[in-house]
Amino acid sequence: MSMTDPIADMLTRVRNAQRAGKVEVSMPATKIKSAIAAVLKDEGYIEDFQTANEDGKPVLSIRLRYYNGKPVIAELRRISRPGLRIYRGKGDLPQVLGGLGVAIVSTSRGVMSDRRARAEGQGGEVLCVVS
Repeated sequence: MSMTDPIADMLTRVRNAQRAGKVEVSMPATKIKSAIAAVLKDEGYIEDFQTANEDGKPVLSIRLRYYNGKPVIAELRRISRPGLRIYRGKGDLPQVLGGLGVAIVSTSRGVMSDRRARAEGQGGEVLCVVS
């Protein structure tokens, strides 16, 4: 069975793992999921991530971050989805919680945070927001 929205599946797995207090969560790996995980790591929302092959299939493992027993990620929400793509120009990129959160944007130069996209003068598809 094919999955219609693998990015939403990734975000849901991370949310569910944090609610259950898990240290690590695994999922099927793709390039876009690895790029999103890299942005989450750069912004300090997760400890680390790695991609490995298990039984010939790529698997992405993400180590979650907690502070004083509470998850660092308070909200993880999908914005653009297969049924309704959301594109924004460099001046219209959303600011999450007045700059305290991060919007992850897919640009022509790759997946990056909203701050970096603004600095590089790039717009693109707003994949999700994290706070």
